[in-house]
Order: sequence, then structure tokens, then C-alpha cells
Amino acid sequence: MRMDIGTIGGLVLGLIAIFGSFLLEGGTMGALILLPAMMIVFLGTFATALIGVSMKTFLSMFTMMKIACFAQERHPRETIDRLVNFAYVIRREGILALEGQMASIQDPFLKKGIPLMIDGSEQHYIREVLELELDQITERHMKGAQMFSKMGAFAPTMGIIGTVMGLITTLGNAGEDPNELIHHIADAFIATLWGVFNANIVWLPISDKLKFRHNEEMEEKHIILTGILSMQAGENPGALKLKLESFLPQSEQNADGNGGKANAKEDA
Repeated sequence: MRMDIGTIGGLVLGLIAIFGSFLLEGGTMGALILLPAMMIVFLGTFATALIGVSMKTFLSMFTMMKIACFAQERHPRETIDRLVNFAYVIRREGILALEGQMASIQDPFLKKGIPLMIDGSEQHYIREVLELELDQITERHMKGAQMFSKMGAFAPTMGIIGTVMGLITTLGNAGEDPNELIHHIADAFIATLWGVFNANIVWLPISDKLKFRHNEEMEEKHIILTGILSMQAGENPGALKLKLESFLPQSEQNADGNGGKANAKEDA
């Protein structure tokens, strides 16, 4: 895994944009560190997440934040090359020869699909099993993304609650020193600031990044699914390469310079 510069850099840029501008206007960071307001926003937001999702999902929060901040290396070109190589092995030695390749396979999804093909399972059964696996992965990933999305929706509300409570306390002390009253009013709005900040710089962006990570993984999984089904159907390696390269951006296709056409003709 590698650190995602975009995620970390975006968070730092957001902190500079919001708090830096506040400091440039003459504010002080000490004025924003108001414990009661921060307790309402942070603990209140965590409470809404805990109520809305399972304990297991809630406890995986920090793991999911790590996934958002650290990207797993994905190499779709290498996946395509490996599947095409498997197709050549099948063409030369037969499908049972793939049993000797199993030890080198690390991807759990590929490791689940290849034995189904080796065992001679029908294509519709292989598709059903692997698509069910994809559905389960999607459901698991979306639970985390939806939790952060809900936290982003509730954080501003928690901030408003904190502000209202601060104003109630302030107005209850009306009649005292006007300068002190103005100071309390300013403190009351700090809860709203923290709520909006958390929602738009932390929780909602993390939700979006988790969905992005999911889409990256699904793209690789669909390459594998298409490759397995095509090999099971007896498709020749050159045609398989052309098909799988369709998943890549146009600039990364036909990296060998011949677009796989020569291989397709040879294997036809």
C-alpha cells in the first residue's frame, strides 16, 4: 500500500483554506478550540453513526479511514497479461495445466474462479458464483461508505444543536455585561463551524474516496470475471487480450504496438 497524496493533500489544503483564512482575518486558533462545542459535534456524530449501523461496521471506522488514506497498488495491465498467459497455457497444454499455476495466484477472486473453470463447471454457474461474490464485496464496501455519508449529513445538525444550546445559555444570562454577552454569542457559533467543517472536509470526502476505491477494485474484478468466462468458452488468447484491454484507458491499450491483432490471427 502507498500513501494517497490526493487524500492527505486535500485534507491539508482544506485545513489551510479554512483555518488559514480565519487566522488571516485576525482570529486565533485558541478561539476555535471550545471543548463543549467539539464534544457535541464529535460525540454526537459518532452517536448517530453507532445508532445507524452495526457495531462491527462502526468499529471498522479507523480501518476504512486507513483505506481512504492509503491506496492499494492495482495493476490492471499485469492482471490482463496474466489472464492472457493462462489462455496460452490452456491452448498449449489443456485446462488442467492451470493447476500448476494456482500456487502463484494471490488475488482471492482469481483464486476462486480458476478452480471452477478447471473443474469443468458450466459457464452460467461460474458467472453466478463470481457475481454473487462481487455483490457481497459491494455490499460490504458500501456499508462503510454509507456510514461516513450519514456522518457527513448529521455533523452539521450536531453543530446547529450546539449553537442553539449555546444561544439558550447566552440569552439566559441576558442583562449582564454586553461585551461578555457578545463573546458568548461568538462561542455559540463555533459548534456550527466544527459541524460543517467535519462534514465537508472529513466525513463526506472519505465516503467519496471509499466509493472510488470500490470502483477501482470492481474494475479489476470485472477484468478477471470476463477473462475466466472467456477462457472457459475457449476464446483464443489474442481475442481475449483485445477484449480485456477494453477495460483500460485508450492511452494504455495496445501497449505492445500491434493491438494483439497479430496474435489473434495466429491463434485463429
